[in-house]
Amino acid sequence: MARPMGPVRLKKTSTLTLALGACLCIFILCFLISSATPDFSASRKATAASHPLSPPTSPFRKSSSPGGKSKPPPVAHYNLNNVTITSNPIEHGENILILTPMARFYQGYWDNLLKLSYPHELITLGFILPKNKEGNAATTELQKQIARTQKSGPEKDRFKSIIILRQDFDPPLPSQDEGERHKMQNQKARRSAMAKARNSLLFTTLGPSTSWVLWLDADIIESPPTLIQDLALHDKPLIAANCFQRYFNTEKKKMDERPYDFNNWQDSPTAQELASKMGPDDILLEGYADMATYRALMAYMPTIDGGTDIHQEVPLDGVGGTALLVKADVHRDGAMFPAFPFYHLIETEGFAKMAKRLGWQASGLPNYKVYHYNE
Repeated sequence: MARPMGPVRLKKTSTLTLALGACLCIFILCFLISSATPDFSASRKATAASHPLSPPTSPFRKSSSPGGKSKPPPVAHYNLNNVTITSNPIEHGENILILTPMARFYQGYWDNLLKLSYPHELITLGFILPKNKEGNAATTELQKQIARTQKSGPEKDRFKSIIILRQDFDPPLPSQDEGERHKMQNQKARRSAMAKARNSLLFTTLGPSTSWVLWLDADIIESPPTLIQDLALHDKPLIAANCFQRYFNTEKKKMDERPYDFNNWQDSPTAQELASKMGPDDILLEGYADMATYRALMAYMPTIDGGTDIHQEVPLDGVGGTALLVKADVHRDGAMFPAFPFYHLIETEGFAKMAKRLGWQASGLPNYKVYHYNE
């Protein structure tokens, strides 16, 4: 026969147990809240990749302590629909990527770069230099200027970030002298190497927040301080400034200027006929008497008002890379610089053709001038 049970007595919960339970609830609540927020804790940011254009993440590594386990790196989310590309980039705080292939360092180039009035905290600089004697010397001088600007220079002069790359292939020409660079027989090899360098630089540095890419040659030593704003104002997918060179005119006995970049052009029936008769590996070149294309060169285009309207636009079929502003979406669509004959065009001219095949039209400003170093 079962005996009746006596009164049940509950054991009194200790204060320590209640405190531990409360701490556990707070920890779970904090964990749930922190998992929902896109921001990262300071400790996780400390282990993030140091490269300014990389997502804030680092490779997962096992802990060196016995039985230890490292936390996985954070995951970054980017919505490219939120990246604006407008005709007023300063107002919208748009990030600019200035890319420069550099074989020689010119102080005038760097000084001109510092004079750009676009907010430097929105500008990232990217450079690629060859691995040879001249490239080593240029890298040394470039790093000196960067250290001077970024560490001890005025706050307004400091750029958002700077990336320096070294080419992983040998330069095709032993010398970068102007006479050697512009020999017709050297053009295919030289410009193919330039295209590879541009692509390496572009694919390495183009970040998810980049709105515009300004291609600026290392020997451009003079441009308007408002270069970025002036070109962006036209809201074109690709837009090129007209590159000239200052020199002393011995006939006039005074300083003068002359066209320099002949890669900004409108196509011609003669050039198209020449291309139709070429082999698959042949390329058309501009500015050589041995290959007269009769294209309309922007350098020689007549102006409607004597050259005073700097915002006069013309459509282009080929572009140069001396001072070329490109919407980042053009590159994101896949337009790059062919290092191979692309419709018998190569490098920057091939880039304009590739962009057009993707639906992006190039434009130029005949009266808006930048100036090339005179060797």
